[in-house]
Amino acid sequence: MYRMPAFLMTALLMASVAILALSESAWAARHPNVLFIAVDDLNDWIEPLGGHPQTMTPNIDRLVSRGMLFTHAYCAAPTCNPSRAALLTGIRPATSGVYHNPDPWRKALPNAVTLPQHFMANGYTALGSGKIFHGAFPDPPSWDEYFPSKTKQRPNDPVPPHRPLNGIPRTAHFDWGPMNVTDQEMGDAQVVAWISAQLQREFDKPFFMACGLFKPHLPWFVPPKYFNQFPLESIQLPRTIPNDLDDVPAAGVRLAKPQGDHAKVLKYHQWSKAVQAYLACIAFADHQIGRVLDALDRSPYAQNTIVVFWTDHGWHLGEKRHWRKFTLWEEATRTPLVVIAPGVQPGSRCTRPVNLIDIYPTLIDLCGLTTRSEIEGTSFKPLLDDPTTPWNRPSLTTFGRNNHALRTERYRYIRYADGSEELYDHDVDPMEWKNLAGDPKYAKLKQEWSVWFPEKNVPEIKPARKRRQDAARRKS
Repeated sequence: MYRMPAFLMTALLMASVAILALSESAWAARHPNVLFIAVDDLNDWIEPLGGHPQTMTPNIDRLVSRGMLFTHAYCAAPTCNPSRAALLTGIRPATSGVYHNPDPWRKALPNAVTLPQHFMANGYTALGSGKIFHGAFPDPPSWDEYFPSKTKQRPNDPVPPHRPLNGIPRTAHFDWGPMNVTDQEMGDAQVVAWISAQLQREFDKPFFMACGLFKPHLPWFVPPKYFNQFPLESIQLPRTIPNDLDDVPAAGVRLAKPQGDHAKVLKYHQWSKAVQAYLACIAFADHQIGRVLDALDRSPYAQNTIVVFWTDHGWHLGEKRHWRKFTLWEEATRTPLVVIAPGVQPGSRCTRPVNLIDIYPTLIDLCGLTTRSEIEGTSFKPLLDDPTTPWNRPSLTTFGRNNHALRTERYRYIRYADGSEELYDHDVDPMEWKNLAGDPKYAKLKQEWSVWFPEKNVPEIKPARKRRQDAARRKS
């Protein structure tokens, strides 16, 4: 029997090892790691978007300097649960029936393959900490590891012993003020500490790592040093006009609820203090983002990790006499979105209108994953390659069944379930003060845009308690 010389066997073995190493290296290059950073309730009050002149976000600036900022990014829904469900499944609210925070998204989409699940199916380790799914609906099958656990997404925040701090009675967590605790006691700081430790680990597979920050979600309690950055006597309020709701249809006024939060804020003289508190919470969140970036830079993964930074929706602080999210206007729907990836020009900007639901297919493209036919977003990878690429798609936001907004680079067009409309030209009216929907010269544009509204608007997937309440109202 022929016997291979030892030196030839050794050479073949070494060649096989080299080929295997090259193959693994090539696979790793096609399948980079992903660091997925989410922030809750953060609107465009970041320095790169200029939403407020006093905001301080040096670490978000660091993110932007490394990748592409999308200046016209919008949420699929202006509320936490529907927005996150849409982003993480790729399914629109109008298709799923998940329109509001109490709607159980897994009941609506029992067979949906979430974004981290899809990465797991393609050979990744999926791990994370903090608020990624809406707090009431964590999804244990979506993760290999999670801190504090797969059913408890984030550590609890400390709370002041005596509340409310702002003096507004009966407003639950609609409260704000400095809290005498250290950063380390805050839930977000504990999330970041865990994420930072994972970035120093050795992984035998590429990872999809999610870091979810809760602030600036209400209540706005953070350590005093963040409030001290924004002296109360110099706080600038958002730009408003007293008659802003006069040309808004009744459906929009009902969403604004001007006699609710806004009336209370004015009655108890809290507007400046609320703006100060929101800015303080943004500064706190920005500091945590800086810690994550520092940990990534120290890690062995700094050069082969895609970073996606997003927020689930915007936030009103008195614009249109409204507070919180829950509207179809610019303040509630515009979101910061930054992508750092190979080939993306550092410090670049894209003005094309994109949607958070587009993140899922974009990451499929960037990471060389198998495609999914059911997801409804559109990959914006061509824009990452060239931000001036033609893009004729408006960004769609839905709040409640049959209530939709379309955003182009120039216009916002809202159509409510009762057929009433709003139209704003952002080239001349960035605060959306003049409703142009009744002007006949825009009739053709509105007709052209209408093809982008969903043809199917399924009924809401309501929780059991809400279904019982609705049935009782119908009987009465």
